[in-house]
Amino acid sequence: MSPAVAAISHWIAGRAVTSDSERYGDVFNPATGEVRARVALASSSQVDGAIEAARRAVPEWRAAPLSRRSEIMFKLRELVDANRRHIAEMIVLEHGKTLADALGEVARGLENIEFACGIPQLLKGEYSEQSSRGIDVYQIRQPLGVVAGITPFNFPVMVPAWMFANAIACGNTFVLKPSERDPSVSIFLAELMQKAGIPDGVFNVVQGDKTAVDRLLEHPDVQAVSFVGSTPVAKRIYETATRNGKRVQALGGAKNHMLVLPDADIAMAADAAVSAAYGSAGERCMAISVVVAVGAAADPLIEAIRERTHKIKIGPGMEDGNEMGPLITREHRNRVATYVAQAAAEGASVAVDGRDHAICGRNGFFLGATLLDGVRPGMRCYDDEIFGPVLSVVRADTYEEGMHIINGNPYGNGVAIFTRDGGAARQFQFDVEVGLVGINVPIPVPVAYYSFGGWKASLFGDLHMYGPEGVQFFTRAKVVTSRWPDPSTSKVDLGFPQVR
Repeated sequence: MSPAVAAISHWIAGRAVTSDSERYGDVFNPATGEVRARVALASSSQVDGAIEAARRAVPEWRAAPLSRRSEIMFKLRELVDANRRHIAEMIVLEHGKTLADALGEVARGLENIEFACGIPQLLKGEYSEQSSRGIDVYQIRQPLGVVAGITPFNFPVMVPAWMFANAIACGNTFVLKPSERDPSVSIFLAELMQKAGIPDGVFNVVQGDKTAVDRLLEHPDVQAVSFVGSTPVAKRIYETATRNGKRVQALGGAKNHMLVLPDADIAMAADAAVSAAYGSAGERCMAISVVVAVGAAADPLIEAIRERTHKIKIGPGMEDGNEMGPLITREHRNRVATYVAQAAAEGASVAVDGRDHAICGRNGFFLGATLLDGVRPGMRCYDDEIFGPVLSVVRADTYEEGMHIINGNPYGNGVAIFTRDGGAARQFQFDVEVGLVGINVPIPVPVAYYSFGGWKASLFGDLHMYGPEGVQFFTRAKVVTSRWPDPSTSKVDLGFPQVR
């Protein structure tokens, strides 16, 4: 490894740890195409070391009073808030999204830390006095032990915060395996946690690839795994981890639709479609990638979207005024461009071709906003999750046809409807088979005190992420039946216990 290029290390037991393997990966600045750092790729033995550090930290952290855990989470919240611009700049340099977008990501991550500050209230149990004569029954929730989070490149702060905030506040210790494409911010978060007072070993980071992931899924001391990524990988994570006896929540891919009815405000719907499709260059699991335009809404909506795509300012995320940055890698940029070419070959109309944008001639992994018309289920541009700045328009004659298209899709992450008709909107939320629904809201990501997660092939596992279900996922219930009787009333009774 060249000494001129920074090395990104692991964080184990409260300190930065150099790699024990010779494997490294390049970390690019997507806006320039240059290698800005190299990240260590952990060996299985180094993952074992992180898990062992987390295991050793469990007894002390589990025994920490709820007020102490809450105090530390408040301090962490203050530190992240004070450093939000620095954190956002780290995201921009390795992910490529604009600074404004990165600041928004940090803000949403902070919401999850703020939610975890209320852990004393969130872990309150239930108590039933005199359930039977002289018997009380109560339920408590206790931490699992060592848990792990495997997170994607598109939200290197927010998605880890979805996981570690609740997990740590509940009394677990945590091993994070961030994306190797934008890993620097994970180490900075670890440093902030140490400043906040989180004991050594409670939060650990192992950089790596499939080797690190597989070891986390197999290790007997890891009790639960939380994952966000593509559906094929989510399915493999779920099957492998559950086969090894772990609790799993694995959020997969998406093909989010936006149904636009003829009565909708077309300008409002077009603004929403452009914002939700091209923000962060389409690299969001909640991006709108398909507009289902019903009847007379189609032509004016497509024209309104086309006009807006030409006004999007594209360029490096650190430059003022830019609204859309590059894609994460050159390979991914080329893969997205291939979908555009294939869509045309399959009969779709390329209304706006992002491959022709002047930005594509610069260094970096840029692609302009692309709009496809005449898309149908069965085309690869419709069936696959493209994860780039490509918006497809599917035309439907009726609401019922539009609903059939949406419910027939194997993904069920997010969906939106744009209409002025309250009755139609209410029927839509009743009919649609999707976990997150927006009514005149294009990206219905819940606030931190609700939980996030889709249906169908967008989720593997029973519980959604963060919020109340996040607390439930990172704890297990224990029910205690208690009696403190007068010894003189004790007797032998071989019958099955009854409520008397």
